[in-house]
Amino acid sequence: MRNCIIALLVLLTMPLNGQIKMNSTMDLKKQSFPLATKSKVCNIYIDKTDFNSTEKVSNLLAEDIGRVTGKKAVVSTNKKIDYKEIILVGTLGYNSKIDELVKAQKIDVSPIRNSWERFIIKTVINPFPGVEKALIIAGSDRRGTAYGVFSVSEAIGVSPWYWWADVPVKKQSEIYIEPVEYISKAPSVKYRGVFLNDEDWGLFPWAGQNMDKDIKDIGPKTYAKIFELVLRLKGNMVAPAMHSCTGAFYKYPDNKLVADSFGVIMTTSHCEPLMYNNASEWVKKVNGEWNYLTNKEGILKVLDNRVSEASPFDNIYTVVLRGIHDGGLIGVPENQKVSVLESAITEERKILSKYIRKPIEEIPQIFVPYKEVLNIYEKGLKLPDDVTIVWPDDNFGYIKRLSNKDEQKRKGGSGVYYHISYLGEPNDYLWLNSTPPALMYEEMKKAYDTGADRYWLLNVGDIKPGEMGMQLFLDMAWDMDRFNSDNIPEYESNQLALIFGNKYKVDFKYIKDVYYWLAFSRKPEYMSWGFKWNSLFQKARITDTDYSFVNYNEAEGRIEQYDAIAAKTEKIFNSLPEEYKSAFFQLVYYPVKGAGLRNKEMLVGQQNRWYALQGRSLTNELAEKVKLYHDSLDMITKDYNSLSNGKWNKMMTAPGSLPKPYLSPTSIIPLPESSEMALFLPGEDDTYGVSNFHVLPCFSVYSKRQYFIDVYNKGAQSMSWKAQAIQDWIKLDKTNGNIKTQDRLKVSVDWSKVPTGEKIKGEIEFTSGSQREKVFVSVFNPQTPGVSELQGLYIEDNGVIAINPGNYHRKSESESMKIKVLDGIGYENKCIQLGSVKEDKPGTVSAEYDFYTFNAGSVTVYTYALPLFAQDREHKTAYGVQIDDGILNWATTAAEEYSHLWKQNVIRNSAINITTMNIDKPGKHTLKLTSGDPGMVIQKIVIDLGGMKRSYLGPNVITVK
Repeated sequence: MRNCIIALLVLLTMPLNGQIKMNSTMDLKKQSFPLATKSKVCNIYIDKTDFNSTEKVSNLLAEDIGRVTGKKAVVSTNKKIDYKEIILVGTLGYNSKIDELVKAQKIDVSPIRNSWERFIIKTVINPFPGVEKALIIAGSDRRGTAYGVFSVSEAIGVSPWYWWADVPVKKQSEIYIEPVEYISKAPSVKYRGVFLNDEDWGLFPWAGQNMDKDIKDIGPKTYAKIFELVLRLKGNMVAPAMHSCTGAFYKYPDNKLVADSFGVIMTTSHCEPLMYNNASEWVKKVNGEWNYLTNKEGILKVLDNRVSEASPFDNIYTVVLRGIHDGGLIGVPENQKVSVLESAITEERKILSKYIRKPIEEIPQIFVPYKEVLNIYEKGLKLPDDVTIVWPDDNFGYIKRLSNKDEQKRKGGSGVYYHISYLGEPNDYLWLNSTPPALMYEEMKKAYDTGADRYWLLNVGDIKPGEMGMQLFLDMAWDMDRFNSDNIPEYESNQLALIFGNKYKVDFKYIKDVYYWLAFSRKPEYMSWGFKWNSLFQKARITDTDYSFVNYNEAEGRIEQYDAIAAKTEKIFNSLPEEYKSAFFQLVYYPVKGAGLRNKEMLVGQQNRWYALQGRSLTNELAEKVKLYHDSLDMITKDYNSLSNGKWNKMMTAPGSLPKPYLSPTSIIPLPESSEMALFLPGEDDTYGVSNFHVLPCFSVYSKRQYFIDVYNKGAQSMSWKAQAIQDWIKLDKTNGNIKTQDRLKVSVDWSKVPTGEKIKGEIEFTSGSQREKVFVSVFNPQTPGVSELQGLYIEDNGVIAINPGNYHRKSESESMKIKVLDGIGYENKCIQLGSVKEDKPGTVSAEYDFYTFNAGSVTVYTYALPLFAQDREHKTAYGVQIDDGILNWATTAAEEYSHLWKQNVIRNSAINITTMNIDKPGKHTLKLTSGDPGMVIQKIVIDLGGMKRSYLGPNVITVK
């Protein structure tokens, strides 16, 4: 146990969770406010006329002080104060003591008065007769008060995730707060919250078994914990769970009372008009058809009843009309959809005016043009000017539309509905949070810059394991200005270092960087490769992935990367104190290990099936490994559900478990008794009927790569083998072995010995008993150009050039239009953004890449871009690609939502454009990317001169070093 002095001013102005400064000098203690000493703890004073949420959060602060010190504070509403030091918590105009201090000019609240959700934290000397010191926490409104309270809680060592992720509280025997006068900023986004969705096999069974056992559903006890978490993260609204398995929010009367007790605003998703959940509340036998043309009276009746019930509380009302749950309008002809929706919105607003005693334009309302509703809106729907348009993403992280210049002038403003979890075609991702922070930032910054600052809602699924994504989303919504493309890749590692220790920060950065990089190209849920939903309703159709075991070390490299971050994660886990292991398991260990095991199950299953075709003796062992990976994932999932004495039981379900357990299909092959040697080399996609001899990819002095040769056994008996390099410049890391299954040799070139020339040939001879095999080696080591002459250039290697757009040689910008490098996103983990959405000047900015070819003629250029949508109706998704002074080719990322191309794009997180260009002669050339429509993001470029091999991500990027 230690004592601590908290520099609260420093804490609250820092961009991340904070920093606690320890100081035990008596002088500093005398100046500071004694929140808790060894003998006592300060009482918390509130006004009984204040909001009920003030009492709620004050009691939580008292509990937090108790968690830290073991001594719980008392919350009092007494007007008479009998203590020398007090904590005074209240809302301006609702706390007589705070108003008294304002009147006496002992605190200045003018910066926050009549503001939205702001607060002041100030230490005051001799605030009242007999009181020596006071810590004042004053809010401009009830949520401002709550944010001030929870800021103190976090400062003293209580993480917002102390309950939801079991983050340990940092114990102290004494707590002193240095003199402080902190005034919070206004939040960047007015309404900030989360949508609990697709809860069927996570949040719902967990809540029914562990929280609201009496109703076996998601109810008031669960919501109380959710509301507390949202407030601690400075959010202010929640859209409740609404699938048919769950009782509707208003089914349980206490739900709305609990929301009000925290001061949390209730909102709803895109398909719940006026807080009404027709997925579970509309009963066809009782209410008739949900058809506005034939049953308008019945629909308006249930909406009227709902608003009557909800109107006394803070809500944001969705004005919309769709079908049941997430379906389109029922029974409405296409040519009537605009007029019917306009009529429904008019009637809904009449109901709001009937029960809420405010001008209609002051009642918070949202319109979410989700799925088919966007098409209706685009056909000319007249939307009242005060209604906020909430632009949705495509459910996969790419916002479909933002406000144009005219829409940016609307009184209602705009917002965003964003996903880090989704159930739907082309495939689900409900298991792990794998949306890169850099992608979320890029999309939300684009939205914010076009005026979407009224309403941000995040579909967070079951909350777990989306903790870090949820916190980032709400942190950006609270203060967008503190984030930029440079600091966003370090966000999660900084958060984790605050919890588990700064000594792990570098490792956290590496782990998270690789985790998101691998998942960006293919989410763990999509490794079965089929487009069928694979986590609830049906078994996935598992096929081979497009990751190649043959070319570019793609599949095996992916496995190695997952193994590397898993090893680091395991090492950190084992080094942590016992009390930190549950939190680490939830926030880091399970996502990293789980993603790795899922990938290995699918990839090794593919490897097994491929080896079976080759007759490799390792085939059957790989089948056993596939089951081991599946069982290991099942085991750590059970471990997750057993954490903290079963607190999270029923929360986690991994892919491969629903609707019934299944694993990657494998092959078992019979092995002949006698051994037989065979070889495999990179690049041998198909050899049967194509080539009767083995040739390694060409070794180039400009890339100086090494390659491998698999020596494998096709029989049950052990096999001895030998290898001999015929030329002394061929280097083998091993020359013999005795194997049951296979060995892998690494082959490289001794560049100090190899002859100079463009067509250097060599051989490696393999023997096993009477068997003999030759491998031919090609070396490209010309006299000119020298390696030093080409240093830093992208280089042709085996007939192909790959370019990382984030590493350009030159750029051209204007004062208002800039080139931005986005780290932490893309196939090469670094992208380039060609200008921003703020400026619309095609051709204004460009980036150039110098490369060198040894061949010339017609080439195929592949550009891999983020599959972005057009910014608005006035724009498209074009960007320019050019080689030297050749024709400027305009490419696009456009794909109609739900088309097969769109499905491919969102699954692979890439829109691939293929263009034929010309290179007039061998030598140095320049590829140029030019801005077209605002904000296009390019993640990789490949120039194929005839050597491109089959793969998923394309060839490796190589520059001359």
